Amino acid sequence: MAGQIPQRFIDDLLARVDVVEVVGERVQLKKAGRNYSGLCPFHQEKTPSFTVSADKQFYHCFGCGAHGSALRFLMEYDKLRFPEAVEQLASRLGMEVPREGADDPRAQARERKRKEGVNLLELSAAFFRERLKMPEAGAAREYLARRGLSSEVQQAFGIGYAPDGWEALKRHLDERGIPEAVQVEYGLLVHREESGRTYDRFRDRVMFPIRDLKGRTIAFGGRVLGDARPKYLNSPETPVFHKGRELYGLFEARQAESRLERLVIVEGYMDVVALAQFGIRNAVATLGTSTSEEHLSRLFRLVGEVVFCFDGDRAGRQAAARALETVLPLMIDGRQARFLFLPEGEDPDTLVRREGPEAFQDRITCASPLSEFLFDQAAAGRDLARMEDRERYASQVLTALGRLPEGVLKSLMLSELSRRTGVDQSSFESLLARSAPGSDSAPSEASGGGDEPDVPGNEVPPPEGGGRRGAGSGSLSLVARMLQLLVHEPLLIERVPEGDDWCPADDSDGVLCREVIRLLRAGRYRSAQVLLAHFHGSREGERLAELARREPLVPRALRGTELDNWVAYFQRHRRRRSPQEEYDALLARMQAGERLSPEERQRLNGLLMELKG
Repeated sequence: MAGQIPQRFIDDLLARVDVVEVVGERVQLKKAGRNYSGLCPFHQEKTPSFTVSADKQFYHCFGCGAHGSALRFLMEYDKLRFPEAVEQLASRLGMEVPREGADDPRAQARERKRKEGVNLLELSAAFFRERLKMPEAGAAREYLARRGLSSEVQQAFGIGYAPDGWEALKRHLDERGIPEAVQVEYGLLVHREESGRTYDRFRDRVMFPIRDLKGRTIAFGGRVLGDARPKYLNSPETPVFHKGRELYGLFEARQAESRLERLVIVEGYMDVVALAQFGIRNAVATLGTSTSEEHLSRLFRLVGEVVFCFDGDRAGRQAAARALETVLPLMIDGRQARFLFLPEGEDPDTLVRREGPEAFQDRITCASPLSEFLFDQAAAGRDLARMEDRERYASQVLTALGRLPEGVLKSLMLSELSRRTGVDQSSFESLLARSAPGSDSAPSEASGGGDEPDVPGNEVPPPEGGGRRGAGSGSLSLVARMLQLLVHEPLLIERVPEGDDWCPADDSDGVLCREVIRLLRAGRYRSAQVLLAHFHGSREGERLAELARREPLVPRALRGTELDNWVAYFQRHRRRRSPQEEYDALLARMQAGERLSPEERQRLNGLLMELKG
């Protein structure tokens, strides 16, 4: 389907659907006065703290803070994307989901192309599965039998075989009218520019389809049977496949267990499939890349615990150190990360066959917690009886803790570092506060009290532009941190003062922040997902989605105070602008067609008189 879903349809849909009915199909609810209550499906609890209000059409958990509408519940519980959740709600009521621009020929062409690509990949997956049954695939079947894979596991993972020919798949797809250009675009054919020739990318390989969360084939991985290189070959990046985002085996893990609590990240396809053969169905693998923040954010939306599985050699330890750096900023309270190191020369495939599934499960259960691995890594090669080594040890741990979100885990690790080094915990806390990004110029992301930001008296102004974005996935700019809070907690708009002249408007984040404030004030965007849907398909939407993926470092209970601090900070910074700067900013807004408030017009006139005088 093309185009974004109109906001008026979403509003109408939520007005018609009954959140009690939607939640009650998935959670056992009991009447409790005017509301309904039950055990929260989003965290483990023995006493019900989860309530659903028929009057407000809202659910809320007093234990973990989960809350939202029927739409949000479907997205969180069924792990659906926003459009899919809207489709599911609409189908309950027999409503057809409209799309803006559905009659746009370009939008229709894009949609046809997307469907063409998905159909092509499914057609190819079926072809590979059929060829595995044929005489030419004898070596492939022998290889799978030698690896101990049952027909049931092969079927569950859709394993197939790519024939040892240059154009076997190409001919199959040509006969079904699939253009060569599309086959090349979706990574099935290789095109040689110098000769103009095209041929099958995968030849004489055991084929592993890579599926998205809905079970649709989006790419392939192939394991060679002969001596060709590379041993494993993945599809290239395509319109539907981005290897830094996808994980092999995630769909199959969710199919095997709908209420996953833990996922194990291993290295390759055969590790995932071999563990599944022994009944360990919660393993996934990255696709030739290191585990990314996007990978982990995706997993933590599904489970509360992630276990990294590495070889015990030097390369494995280095990979674990990179994984630690990636996971630290995501470790909000309630999440767990563990590190499992295998014996030298073993991988999950060989080890589970040698030891059996129970022993391997024991290894997973006893894997080192993040805290233990962090302390051990910092201590490696250091004599902690020597003051200098102890200083380097503490500095390395503190650097890592600076990347941790504020919460219980960070406090406990600071306390443990104090115990291990003999240094008072308050000294470490002071060092962390001083080294925090922006600590000299703005409220820290851990701030939690007072009406004014905790800024020194000789406050240094923010970098030129006030709110420019940080590069890549690094630290966020000042205004982006405030915008991030509003994306995650739209109801905080009630704390934002009238007018937005205090909000920096000299870069894209500041302009976007003003637009978000305007929309939230209108009272129609009380859900982060609905807010994102408004900007769907735009550069602003991509920016907001990026902020939505990054969990604020401030605990939920302190986010209101943090927002107050940011607003106060920007208000003070605005007051420090020279009269000329303030006059130019107000005049530019008016000339751009923006309607100034009476107070702003009065201020503009006053500044004009001041500058003339």
